[in-house]
Amino acid sequence: MKFKNILFILAVSTVIFSCKKDDDNASFDAVKQALEDDVTLIDYLQKHYLNETDGGIWTIKNGETPLMEQVETQEVIYNDIAYKLYVLKQNEGATVSPTNIDSIYCTYTGMLLDSTVFDSKSNFSWNIVDKPATLDNLIPGWQYGFTNFKGGNVVINADESFDFEDYGKGVLFIPSGLAYGNKESAIIAANSPLIFEISLKDVKLRDYDLDGILSNDEDRNHDGDVKNDDTDGDLIPNFADSDDDGDGKLTRDEDTNNNGNWFDDDADGDGIPNFLDKDS
Repeated sequence: MKFKNILFILAVSTVIFSCKKDDDNASFDAVKQALEDDVTLIDYLQKHYLNETDGGIWTIKNGETPLMEQVETQEVIYNDIAYKLYVLKQNEGATVSPTNIDSIYCTYTGMLLDSTVFDSKSNFSWNIVDKPATLDNLIPGWQYGFTNFKGGNVVINADESFDFEDYGKGVLFIPSGLAYGNKESAIIAANSPLIFEISLKDVKLRDYDLDGILSNDEDRNHDGDVKNDDTDGDLIPNFADSDDDGDGKLTRDEDTNNNGNWFDDDADGDGIPNFLDKDS
């Protein structure tokens, strides 16, 4: 079995957009499926290797190093279910990592475990960089997986064309619960683990709540997931909360020295910036 990236694909293809509606089948056991997917993915990773010569994923036949010894395991809790996402990091990248609500510009190839490529496009347009895909609208496997990489540096050529260098590059091995679950999508059968070879060319950081602080800087525990950071405990994550510390003052008004840096404003000198300090 061989996985070779022939065509890069833009991250705006509808196949990787997240399904928002939960499945109506009350008898479906998502926890059991997560465990089954993990067994399936581990089996795949133990039986395949990365061919450094052509960049393809091949079946082990002569004692090659299995992918299982090269991937990193990312523990993900999604909808109260524990998943394992496997990440093969070929190059980390040079600039900044996205959080799971930032915008990205990437190329990718998506396939099933039997090597069937289910999405293949060769578009590569600067207009898409201006309006990149946002991770919070994409499948959970992408929302969490891309946080392991950084974007690349833009290179402008003499003819004013552009390219990227030293960008994040790798492969995501995604359980079905972080993809399409027990729903069918195009040629993807229900409960299908997916493989994506990805290249993270560029990252555009967002200020989701327009409070003056990039959402990337509101990831207080630095885990790439801004949805679990809630300073004032009001069930509104900081990245979407206009008053992060619940003191009645808008976060955007707590840059008291008006220098555009909310982290150096500490009225009571306790080491906690005003916008995160209710009693400042």
